Amino acid sequence: MDIVENYNTLKSDEIFSLLKQFITDIIGEEFAEEMDITMESSFTKDLEMDSIEIVSFSEKVKLHFGEAIDFTGWLSSLDLDQLIDLKIADIVNYILTSRH
Repeated sequence: MDIVENYNTLKSDEIFSLLKQFITDIIGEEFAEEMDITMESSFTKDLEMDSIEIVSFSEKVKLHFGEAIDFTGWLSSLDLDQLIDLKIADIVNYILTSRH
């Protein structure tokens, strides 16, 4: 099964689990275990991720989904307040609604 086929069959809980794993890979398992990472977790306020970590997360999303979604384009369309308040649920919803 290729990435696009797999991507088209993912459900929101599966996408959340995948994104949570990306976050854990970036911030470290010990730190992630101390946090309650939920769909409503924000990257800057709740997860305390800095810009370098957010860029790393973005790269992981792009590598995983490839051309199936325009994650960079979507992020660049957000204003500063939207980026600061970005929650995991926002990304899950974007991925779900971006299916070809």
